[in-house]
Amino acid sequence: MKGALAGKVAVVTGVSRAKGIGAAISRELARQGANLFLTGWPEFDDEESWRPDELEQPLVVSELRELGVEAEWIALDLSLREASQKLWDAVQVRFNVAHILVNNACFWAADSIETLDGGMLDSNYAINTRAPILLSLEFVRRFAGKGACRVISMTSGQMLGSMRGQLGYAATKAGLDAFTITFAAEVGHLGITVNAVDPGPTDSGSMTPDLQQKLLSRFALGRLGQPEDAARLIAFLAGPDGAWITGQILRSRGGFE
Repeated sequence: MKGALAGKVAVVTGVSRAKGIGAAISRELARQGANLFLTGWPEFDDEESWRPDELEQPLVVSELRELGVEAEWIALDLSLREASQKLWDAVQVRFNVAHILVNNACFWAADSIETLDGGMLDSNYAINTRAPILLSLEFVRRFAGKGACRVISMTSGQMLGSMRGQLGYAATKAGLDAFTITFAAEVGHLGITVNAVDPGPTDSGSMTPDLQQKLLSRFALGRLGQPEDAARLIAFLAGPDGAWITGQILRSRGGFE
């Protein structure tokens, strides 16, 4: 398949729902010619309001293959310390090498000064901070000089203002921002770029109509963010035109304030 990413292998975490950001990222990378290795954790989704159908993951994989690329999906609990090793072992068995890592998986749960405790904070940290750091480190260790060239993480607007009711999420996502900036400096000499993308509030199928209406007036461009908006920016960063961008937190928020 022709495209800017033809022959590349991209690993995307947090792919479960057909309407989700992870699926949109995977589609856009596939349209650019990348082969995909995807992970998701249905048990987390089962606890959320959207409750995706268990057939969504194979449907996403089938859709990607119809675009002319190879695609695989595995269930993986990224909160486990050994998850990074398991993921990259599986990638090497299937594709031998990887070129792009997209840290899209996240953990979110509403909290407050009354409810946030050590267990909930650990759950946020394990997925939002520790997992992407370990995945990024192992990615570079295994593939630097053999193909590794892009690390892209999904972040949020926690550094732009308060995120009330999301203390654990905001604190642990901020750690990923800090890691992105310093990790870019650590691996730049290897020709690897490291960036994070903040898509702002995104209508990925989980927003209630009331929340949609509440947020709409805050977008300068007059519409809600869509998963495809973030996906296009990530595909740009993953491709040759994004080779000079590193150590950045890119805000793709439609003028949201």
